[in-house]
Amino acid sequence: MTRLTSAARGHLFDAVLLALAAVDAVVEIRTDELTRLEVALAVVAVAVLCVRRRVPYLVLLATLPALEVGSAVVAALVALYTVAELRPARVRLGLCAVAVFCIYTGYWHTPESKASAVLDAIYAIMFAVAPVLLGLLVRTRGELADKLVEIDRSRRHEQELLVDKALALEREDLAREMHDVVSHQVSLIAVQAGALQVTAKDEVSAQNARVIRMLSVQTLDELRGMVGVLRASGSEPAGLTPQPGVADLPALVTASGIVTTIETTYDDPADTSTLTSAVQRALYRTTQEGLTNIAKHAPGAKAALQLHITVQSARLVLTNSAPTRAPHPLPSDRNGLLGLRERAELLGGSLHAGELADGGFKLSVELPA
Repeated sequence: MTRLTSAARGHLFDAVLLALAAVDAVVEIRTDELTRLEVALAVVAVAVLCVRRRVPYLVLLATLPALEVGSAVVAALVALYTVAELRPARVRLGLCAVAVFCIYTGYWHTPESKASAVLDAIYAIMFAVAPVLLGLLVRTRGELADKLVEIDRSRRHEQELLVDKALALEREDLAREMHDVVSHQVSLIAVQAGALQVTAKDEVSAQNARVIRMLSVQTLDELRGMVGVLRASGSEPAGLTPQPGVADLPALVTASGIVTTIETTYDDPADTSTLTSAVQRALYRTTQEGLTNIAKHAPGAKAALQLHITVQSARLVLTNSAPTRAPHPLPSDRNGLLGLRERAELLGGSLHAGELADGGFKLSVELPA
């Protein structure tokens, strides 16, 4: 069985109240000898309940005469309940309750006895207070339901914001890894193609090298545009796939084709297991970016990689000599060092880069273990 909507439930509740008031009026008319005026007042009191939600004060006022003559009691109680539900102004609601109380007790009539007057007063209090309390309760319940709906809407909006933030962090991580990995390989391809173009012994090989270098440069330009779109603020989430570390540095140096000496020292005989995966990945990416910059901006230069690891920290220094030939013009967006510096700061470390007096370059990063 399907649930009724809130509007359908409201109409059904209104119909039930109208039916109760009509039954009460019919019973009073049949059991008591009422005049035509009293019957007319009862009919009016029941009929005006059809518009009780539009003009609750006027509806209550129209039911009071029937309450005074006793031809329609329930209609006045329904009208008072409606005022408490829709118009809970304290002063006006109090005046309406007092009016119902006074009319129901009928102080202008001579009571049969003092006990009868007391009972009339008690009944009047019950009839005046109960509809007010019930109306306020229903109104409070409705307000709480609206607040729960708003809280649920806010919670869903907060969940959407959390999802957007997670996606932004993933975009940042993707942008950084894309720049570190792809630009490194493509830059090496462009450098090697440029060298092959100069040293080629036949025109076909030179043309092929020229095409390879042109495509590499175009790829770097497109990569720079994608990195600009994907970059976002936030911290770097932990990767779910195996990431390179300090143990992969020799293979990285060999693949770069740059003559590089590697020197690794430890204050403690312990191995690199003292370093977290995030720190090892940062050291690897720093070396990768440094080798890429050497290949792009200092062709023919020699490099030296020094890695010093202690229980508390890890320090990596990559230096290169002055280039032996003019570098090939390759696109650069300067996002490499910026990403490395952000990565180092997120890990609580620092990165420094600058030119040396002999025309070389020095890149150093220090991170807590």
